[in-house]
Amino acid sequence: MWKQLVTLIRGTAHEAGQSVVDARALTILDQQIRDAGSAQAKARDDLATVTAKRRLIEKDIEQLGAQRDKYEASARAAMGRGDMDLAREVAERLATIERELNAKNPQVADMRSAEDRMRGIIKAGDGKIEALRREVDVVRANESVQQAQAQIASNTHGAQSQLGSAADSLARLKERQAVREEKFRASAELEDMRTGADLDAKLEKAGLLPGSSSADDILARLSAPRDGGEARRETGRLNDKSGG
Repeated sequence: MWKQLVTLIRGTAHEAGQSVVDARALTILDQQIRDAGSAQAKARDDLATVTAKRRLIEKDIEQLGAQRDKYEASARAAMGRGDMDLAREVAERLATIERELNAKNPQVADMRSAEDRMRGIIKAGDGKIEALRREVDVVRANESVQQAQAQIASNTHGAQSQLGSAADSLARLKERQAVREEKFRASAELEDMRTGADLDAKLEKAGLLPGSSSADDILARLSAPRDGGEARRETGRLNDKSGG
């Protein structure tokens, strides 16, 4: 049980650490590129140092070669005069010079080989760093685009949610208005029933209320023949109006 708990803790810590690394991946890559650039700069400095030392050795070899040529000529001249002691002394100096030349020439060859290897390594490192920088630039650009897309999606979702809430509120408002309208109508109907106004309206529409007449009733009355008395009353009213 304890072993499983320890394993769980280690796994959780790994996941947490991995999440932190993933979240800061670009920052870590940038720092790694800077570290690699520093290492490349150190390698170039080392290459310059090796090159400088090799050139100094080559100058020594050149000077030693000049001394060798000079002493060889001197030794021949001494031998030509028969001064063998002087010739031997010059020969001993020549032997020292040749030993130094034999030691320095391989050094120059080795240093040239080392320089070539270092140049190849530096060139390859520069290529890798440049490629990594390009990849980081692409990843950073993609990250920016995806973050913008995520923000747009989040805003769109929020807007849609707000629109949905507003639509729901509008529907509820319409429903309340419809219920209120129905309540007004029902109250009016109940008031008409209480006062009999609804029944009067029905009777008036049917032409059954006293003093109520429809257009058809008026037309029927006007088209009906008049009796003598009504005709004389009508004539009298007209005469009174003209005399007045």
